[in-house]
Amino acid sequence: MSTLVGGMMPHGHHHHNHHPGGGQQCAGDSLPPRFPYGRPDFLELTPELLQYSTEHASRPVLTLKRGSRLPWKTGYAEVINAGKSMLNEDQASCEKLFVKKPSGKHRNSTLLEDNGVSQVQDGTGIPMHFWGVFDGHAGSGAAIVASKLMHRLIRDRLGEICHLLENPNSAPPICLAKNGNPYQVDAKKGPSQESEDPDAVCDSTLRFHMEKTVSLESLVMGVIETAFKQMDDLIEKEKASYAISGGCCALAAIHLMGKLYVANAGDSRAIIIRNNEIIPMTNEFTPESERQRLQYLGFLRPELLGNEFTHIEFPRRIQHNELGKKMLYRDHTMTGWAYKTIVEDDLKFPLIYGEGKKARVMATIGVTRGLGDHELKVYNSNIYIKPFLSCVPQVKVYNLDENKHGPNDVLVMGTDGLWDVTTDREVADAVSAYLSCCDPSDPMRYSLAAQDVLMRSRGVLKERGWRLPNERLGSGDDITVFVVPEHGCP
Repeated sequence: MSTLVGGMMPHGHHHHNHHPGGGQQCAGDSLPPRFPYGRPDFLELTPELLQYSTEHASRPVLTLKRGSRLPWKTGYAEVINAGKSMLNEDQASCEKLFVKKPSGKHRNSTLLEDNGVSQVQDGTGIPMHFWGVFDGHAGSGAAIVASKLMHRLIRDRLGEICHLLENPNSAPPICLAKNGNPYQVDAKKGPSQESEDPDAVCDSTLRFHMEKTVSLESLVMGVIETAFKQMDDLIEKEKASYAISGGCCALAAIHLMGKLYVANAGDSRAIIIRNNEIIPMTNEFTPESERQRLQYLGFLRPELLGNEFTHIEFPRRIQHNELGKKMLYRDHTMTGWAYKTIVEDDLKFPLIYGEGKKARVMATIGVTRGLGDHELKVYNSNIYIKPFLSCVPQVKVYNLDENKHGPNDVLVMGTDGLWDVTTDREVADAVSAYLSCCDPSDPMRYSLAAQDVLMRSRGVLKERGWRLPNERLGSGDDITVFVVPEHGCP
C-alpha cells in the first residue's frame, strides 16, 4: 500500500518508508514477531514458492492449487508489489467457523492463551463464513496478526449473543441479568422485590416508557464493530512482547444466517455484482473523505497537532509575505470555501495536505482507518498520528436470502492495488465476461476470474514499467482479490 510516504514535511524533510518496519519502531526491533511472515495458509506454499512469490521483477500471480478448496467455492488471487516494500504487505483469510455459547472457562476471557483458539470446532453451532483482506503499510506485522485472529474475535463475540441468534424472531432484550448468567434476561420485578433494589424507580409514573427496538441485525453489526476495536487493542497490547510492524486497512465479509455483513476500515473495496449490476458494499476512508472528522478533532484537541500543524485547510501553502492578506480556506464546519485574513498560526503545516491519492494526514499517512499504527509518528517529531486514525469499520448489510442469484453473481473484495487503476464497472465487466465463458461446473472458475481481473490491474512488464493494455501505468501495489459466488454453497 502506498500510504506511508513523505510529501513536504513541515521542515522540508522527506520521509520514505520502503523497508518493512518503516523506521517507526526502535524498541520492538529485538522482539520476536507475533507470527512469522508468510502467505495465507490456504495457498499451501512450499518454502521455494514462498521465496518465488516475493520476486518484484516477475510479480508472479498466486492462486489456489487445483484441487484445494476454499469454503463456498471462493476464488482467490494475489500478486506482490513492483518493489515498494520488501515483502507483500497484503494478507487474507477465508474461514468457516461455528458460533456457540462460550464454555465455562472461556466465558470472561476470549484471550488468546492457546494461540487464539478459544473454542473447540466440532461442527456444531451456527455456521459463520468469514473473508478478510488486510492491506498492511510500514511492515506486514499488523496485517498478519489481524489475518490470523480477527475471525476468531468476531466468532467469540457472536458466541456471547448466541442465545439471541438462536431465537431470531424475538427482539434482543434491552438488559441482560446482572453479573449472572449472560443468558438470563432481567425478569420484570414484582412489587415485593422492588423495595430491595435501591436503584429501582418505585413510582411507576417516573418510569420511562419509550424503548428503542434494536434489531438482531444491528446487534451483529455492533459485535463486528466491537471486534475491530478489540483487534486494535490486542495489537497494541501484544506490541509489549512481540514485534508487530506497521498498521493495516481491514476489510471483512461475514456470512451469518442468510445475511452478508461487509465491514470496512480503510481504502480496500468490496462490490456485489448481481445480474451485471454493481452494488457497492464499502466507502473508502481517506484524508479527503474524512477531512471534517479529522479537522474537528484537531480543532477540539489542538495539543494533538503539536504546534506544527493547523486544522484549517487552504488551497495551497501560504507564504510568509502573505500575512494579513485574505485567502480561501475551509474548516471542519464547512463543505464550501470562504476567505479569511491570514494570521501567524495559519503558516503552520496543514493537518491534511494534498489531493486524491496524494492526500496525507500530517504529511505521513494516506488512509484514516485501520488497525495498528500505534507507534507511528510524524517524521522527526514526537507527534503521534494514531489519535486521528480510527479502527472502527463501516458495516453494510446485504440480505442474500431475499435476493435471487445466478452462478455469475459474486462478491469481489480487493485491496486498493486492484481499484487504483480499474473502475468498479471495469472489474464487474471483466468478472462477468470471464465467468460467462467458463465451464459452470469448473470448481476453479472463481479463482480463474480472480486471477484474470488481478492481471488486468497489474498489467504486463514493458520497458517502461508495468503497463495496462491501453498503455496506462498498471498498479505497482500489492494486489489481493477474493471472488465469492453469491448463490453460495454453505
